[in-house]
Amino acid sequence: MKIPARHTPIVFAFFMSMLMAFIMSGVLTLVNLGPVADYFSKWMRAFAIAWACAFPTVLLVAPIARRLVAAVVEPPVAPK
Repeated sequence: MKIPARHTPIVFAFFMSMLMAFIMSGVLTLVNLGPVADYFSKWMRAFAIAWACAFPTVLLVAPIARRLVAAVVEPPVAPK
């Protein structure tokens, strides 16, 4: 069973925030701690904290980002 299309913005924010938090927390944990023995557990803790912040943040800032993009990108030209 698939999620109804009307929920697309929330589903997009869910996956985008998850992927960004996962990658960024992994990189920053490695930069700050180096390749320590318990790196993975520290990364997963950082990821959980990051995602808890990232998901609501994406939901809040996405409309602002859309407006900023619309302000700097030319609208599509209708085919003739």
